[in-house]
Amino acid sequence: MASWDDMRVFLAVARAESLSRAAPTLRMDAATVGRRIARLEAGLGAALFVKSPQGYALTDLGVRMRDHAADAEASLTQAVEEARGDQAGLTGQIRIGAPDGAANYLLPQVCAAIAAENPGLEIQVLALPRVVNLSKREADMAITVSPPQAGRLTVQKVSDYRLHLAASKSETIENMDDLKGHRIVGYIPDMIFDKELDYLGDFGADGVQVASNSVAVQVMALRSGAGVGIMHDFALPFAPELKRVLVNELSLTRSFYLVRHVSDRSSDRLNRFAAALNHGLKAEISRLERLVA
Repeated sequence: MASWDDMRVFLAVARAESLSRAAPTLRMDAATVGRRIARLEAGLGAALFVKSPQGYALTDLGVRMRDHAADAEASLTQAVEEARGDQAGLTGQIRIGAPDGAANYLLPQVCAAIAAENPGLEIQVLALPRVVNLSKREADMAITVSPPQAGRLTVQKVSDYRLHLAASKSETIENMDDLKGHRIVGYIPDMIFDKELDYLGDFGADGVQVASNSVAVQVMALRSGAGVGIMHDFALPFAPELKRVLVNELSLTRSFYLVRHVSDRSSDRLNRFAAALNHGLKAEISRLERLVA
């Protein structure tokens, strides 16, 4: 019979897909983690992982066990929260995964406000140029630009946001023809991780001459006079050297979604944090967009 300590080790390896990456989380050395996994598999009489030079990949049984173990972990966490009676304020650590546009220009202000009201809370922002994997518990919740279509997840729309072409204030761009001869700043085409971020077709650009997988790098490139590019309206107040151009000719609307693992629905702590995050994001997007309207 597997113990909860066995499940804790199993979950760490399942999420990290590697003994060496799981070891620091467990405060064990990789050899000990490997022995624990081997003992667990021997006790079950079945393989939970397929081992290869690339790491540890879950078998079908391993996937099912991971989901059940994650549910049990969430229930245990909820029980501890209730025992502590943390109703006066949120405590512990909560990690949010987010695309770097939201991570750079929205979450610092929103998280600062939430942290000010909850001194015992540690908030981590995981900014990645890809979709955060909640099933592997890379984060407790994630902000996305498209609602996920698969997985044991709950999805809540947070807010629409707007994007426009932006360029240096020294540039004169009054019509679409004026774009000719300007370099285009945008995403590296083969590293666009969500179709909602593929803006090229919206304004007929042939390609990107100054590219990055990071919104923050794109904004800095625009601020340095590298060209013209699509920019979040909520980021413009942080770039006073830039202006929106061709506002009537090109205006895009996208949305943010708050995504959580379905097993966390019963966690009062995460529910309260998600509500504060949702409210804060809506208010901050609205505030920043009003500054450039």
